[in-house]
Amino acid sequence: MVHCYKLNGYNIVIDGNSGAIHSVDDVAFDIISLYESAPKDEIIRRMLEKYKDRADVNETELNEVFDDIEALKKQGKLFAEDIYAGMAIDFKKRASVVKALCLHIAHDCNLACEYCFAGKGEYHGDRSLMSFEVGKAALDFLIQNSGARTNLEVDFFGGEPLLNFEVVKKIVAYGREQEKKHKKNFRFTLTTNGILLDDEAMDFANREMSNVVLSLDGRKEVHDRFRTYRNGKGSYDVVLPKFKKMADLRGQKNYYIRGTYTHFNTDFSNDILHMADLGFKEISVEPVVAPPTEPYALTEEDVPKLCEQYEILAAEMRKRQRKGSGFTFYHYMIDLDKGPCIVKRLSGCGVGTEYMAVTPAGELYPCHQFVGDKKFLLGNVFDGITNTELRDQFKLCNVYAKKDCADCFAHLYCGGGCAANSYHASGDINGTYKIGCDLHRKRIECAVMLKVAEAFPND
Repeated sequence: MVHCYKLNGYNIVIDGNSGAIHSVDDVAFDIISLYESAPKDEIIRRMLEKYKDRADVNETELNEVFDDIEALKKQGKLFAEDIYAGMAIDFKKRASVVKALCLHIAHDCNLACEYCFAGKGEYHGDRSLMSFEVGKAALDFLIQNSGARTNLEVDFFGGEPLLNFEVVKKIVAYGREQEKKHKKNFRFTLTTNGILLDDEAMDFANREMSNVVLSLDGRKEVHDRFRTYRNGKGSYDVVLPKFKKMADLRGQKNYYIRGTYTHFNTDFSNDILHMADLGFKEISVEPVVAPPTEPYALTEEDVPKLCEQYEILAAEMRKRQRKGSGFTFYHYMIDLDKGPCIVKRLSGCGVGTEYMAVTPAGELYPCHQFVGDKKFLLGNVFDGITNTELRDQFKLCNVYAKKDCADCFAHLYCGGGCAANSYHASGDINGTYKIGCDLHRKRIECAVMLKVAEAFPND
């Protein structure tokens, strides 16, 4: 499974099964593109015709390119066989080890973002706050089900977590006590809209949170279109100075400015660059996921422009990196040297098995995007996983369970994508979300291009 593409002046070949990346010249690019669809003699004839004005392109040189391709094939770095499909069959047999929880510390919010999948923070139910007793039981559940894992992750989520700040502090204090007793290490994170982010909250987060996620959609007019108070007033002017202070206090690391783009700002690269120009160094902007009936939902017609925006962003990021004013974009973070282990590449995020969401009442769901849908209720933090059949379904929710992933060059970069998005788009956690797949493939192309550009800084 080989993917060839041109971007920002580079000819790039991705071998999807091995993960090998090749940056090649025009002739090699053309030969590799044709390699499996035409015989060698035909390819050579076509190359001699196409490059007839180039003295360096002759039959001897072309045969050497073929020799190089054959050598790479033997090394398993080009046109490699898929050796991992069989591994996915045994995923159901693996031990269930939980390593991360998303604590819905508040099913309530002081904003009323129209595109919010959580129904203005209430998850289409009653407003409620998590008690310390439930939070304590959640950490106990995590410790008891974490096996030999030392590092455990807990995200304070909502709604707006700072509406329940006192309980957040108590849960963190309890977690620090349990670390010593059970030889565990908690990595706490906080996701906030910033309205209640005062000096006390900043000091606490900088002391206790391994990461903070700050919700900002970009330019003022874009942010204020959706991220509004319940009276319709925008929140940009309130949260921006707080976020800038928070990012500076954290030394411009271990945080993310996290935005959402919609059908109304398909020029989202301008929002990312706006945030970079404000001084933010860690940025994540995600496509909205919404029912197609919503006016802000992304459409198939949007995809070409969105892909172009990702290319524009990657090119600009490369320019800024060379000038020493670069920034990190979450979706372009890719490790071509080591990266995730193969099990992680096959299984994805671990939804419903390694990672779960906890409601204020202590109910367990596969992740935050399934919360409130009783079909996906796994159990609770007091009794543990009672719906083991559902958990086993998620164990088998991997890239090889999705037929649409079979011929995708990016299948080992995404683990089959988001199960929640697949379910909401297709009605099946083993389905796919086409728009999401199209955008992910483009992000992989851009991320790889940036790595190639790093490897050839003088090009």
